Amino acid sequence: MKQSPYAIGIDLGGTRIKGVLVSSSGELLHQLYAPTGDDGTGRWKDAVKTTFSTLKEKAGDKDCLAGISAPGIPDAENQSISYMPGRLKGLEGFFWTTFLNHPCFVVNDAIAAMAAEARFGAARKVKHAVMLTLGTGVGGALLIDGRIHQGMFQKAGHLGHVTVDSESDPNKMNMPGSLEEAIGNCSIDRRSLGRYTSTQALIEDYRKSDPFASWLWLSSVRKLSIAIASLTNILSPEIVIIGGGITEAGKELFEPLDSFLGLYEWRAGEKAARVVKAEHGDLAGAIGAAGFALMQEEY
Repeated sequence: MKQSPYAIGIDLGGTRIKGVLVSSSGELLHQLYAPTGDDGTGRWKDAVKTTFSTLKEKAGDKDCLAGISAPGIPDAENQSISYMPGRLKGLEGFFWTTFLNHPCFVVNDAIAAMAAEARFGAARKVKHAVMLTLGTGVGGALLIDGRIHQGMFQKAGHLGHVTVDSESDPNKMNMPGSLEEAIGNCSIDRRSLGRYTSTQALIEDYRKSDPFASWLWLSSVRKLSIAIASLTNILSPEIVIIGGGITEAGKELFEPLDSFLGLYEWRAGEKAARVVKAEHGDLAGAIGAAGFALMQEEY
């Protein structure tokens, strides 16, 4: 099958819509940003349409695939988001192919981040990979036998909801002591007893060797390592990719994480999963949406 030379990817975020036009080899040809405008009127649909139309014009008369990254759980055919309560009213069940008058795949935003790495980044030519995205919450995705695994009900990869401390408070999914509660920015105020409102501020004090900040940050990283070690036991991946805003901590994240993994990861035959930072940052969702579309053409 002849592969389409271009793909459009659009990331429908809570604050911004990001759009890209990429080549099948991963070259970023154009990028656009627009405010989402999630004010209950659904005007974000028109903003997506304008972004798509502009990028399609840039592609000219070339064959062009399309993908949309969005929060929520997609349907079985990746044609719409079937479950996304609480925000972006009108997103559930919205059929983008009809609205855009162009075939379009719809994928969860964390899955899109994995697609960006699998098609164009750290997991290229890798068969088995785990991805964690550390930000306001904790997301995740799985690559098994070279294919992104979405599961029976399309919810596979919600790794932020795995338990790392069964005696701690439940999260919004009623899971006690979840990874998301342990390291996500959403819980930093509670975990720090009101001392910090952002993980960035916590890490700044950790760099200054503040005792409380050091205890809190290393406790969170330790729980992250336990989750990763558990996932490597279950899935035996070649690589674990970590993305999201918290990775900007750099060595303050990766050095203690490596030390803890040395304690907890079962390295049979001295073989360990490589832990790396994601290659795609702010545009991961949009690039991944395009990458996901290209990957479907290959399957």
